[in-house]
Amino acid sequence: MKYEIVATEGRAKSAHMETAHGVIETPVFMNVGTVGAIKGAVSSMDLKEIGCQVELSNTYHLHVRTGDELIKELGGLRRFMNWDGPVLTDSGGFQVFSLTSLRKIKEEGVYFSSHIDGRKIFMGPEESMRIQSNLGSTIAMAFDECPPALAERSYIEQSVARTARWLRRCKAEMQRLNGLPDTINKEQLLFGINQGGILHDVRVEHAKTITEMDLDGYAIGGLAVGETHEEMYSVLDEVVPFLPKEKPTYLMGVGTPLNIIEGVYRGVDFFDCVYPSRNGRHGHVYTRYGKLNLFNKKYEKDMRPIEEGCDCPACRSYSRAYIRHLLKAGEMLGMRLCTLHNLYFYNKMMSDIRAAIREGRFEAYRAEMTDSLLSGETA
Repeated sequence: MKYEIVATEGRAKSAHMETAHGVIETPVFMNVGTVGAIKGAVSSMDLKEIGCQVELSNTYHLHVRTGDELIKELGGLRRFMNWDGPVLTDSGGFQVFSLTSLRKIKEEGVYFSSHIDGRKIFMGPEESMRIQSNLGSTIAMAFDECPPALAERSYIEQSVARTARWLRRCKAEMQRLNGLPDTINKEQLLFGINQGGILHDVRVEHAKTITEMDLDGYAIGGLAVGETHEEMYSVLDEVVPFLPKEKPTYLMGVGTPLNIIEGVYRGVDFFDCVYPSRNGRHGHVYTRYGKLNLFNKKYEKDMRPIEEGCDCPACRSYSRAYIRHLLKAGEMLGMRLCTLHNLYFYNKMMSDIRAAIREGRFEAYRAEMTDSLLSGETA
């Protein structure tokens, strides 16, 4: 990997990152394709058209359905889904948080009952690394526990200490896997994950600990899971300075357009979130002037595109009125067009952010977009 910062403005940074599967220009929004596809009938060819740089898939979900060993036999996830760009796979750690009723955490790892058929599954650091190696992703995430942001201090401290121990095991196993002759991507990168809820002292100490492990990149996890936006920003203010500036910094699962702009302002350059596709499937679309709910009756005769001047596939060819008709009729095309627009909006916003940082005008861009996004309808 080569990660080169090409411009900064305050803490905001824009970098050129070369990987085994192509170049990533940061700040970047990774388009979430949990099981190897973006929900809303969006194909890998669509991703190219709407400016996606990195596709993100889920280790746990691909392990329990279809199976990572089969995907490896078929040439890896990128070949399987016909995507020639970089792929990041998360580790399954978030499912430790989201599937609370279906899992039990031990020092060796986590015992799950599959949410699909109830079968017993064990996943620890070594298993997560082996699954991600089978998938052949560009970037693998370390296996961690994502504790609730507002959990008791004693629980968070124990969880973070275990996550640090798991990270050492992840690093050792990835080094072993990358040296095997049948490994799909022998240059697979490993990002560690900072945890600690909203406890600044725990976060900072954990950031120092994982920085000493000299990883390829560093993520901040366990945010946007119940805390306020102000609490999230305060964590970033405290933690990011203790992560290596010369390595990629990734804020996991965040967020709204304003969240991303504020994350960039604080030094983050990788983001992902299900909001664009999830909201799109429900007729909620993003514009520079806030979010529109196309189910609203006021769009029944509105022949304008979702956003004037937008060059996405939906806005180039279809009106708000027609897309609303599709949504009301339950037609998949309506959901697909809204999802395409939202992902294009996010990818274009990241392109604009990169340009603003590289041209020394990010602070002005941040102020303008904040005013604009807060000025319109938020349905």
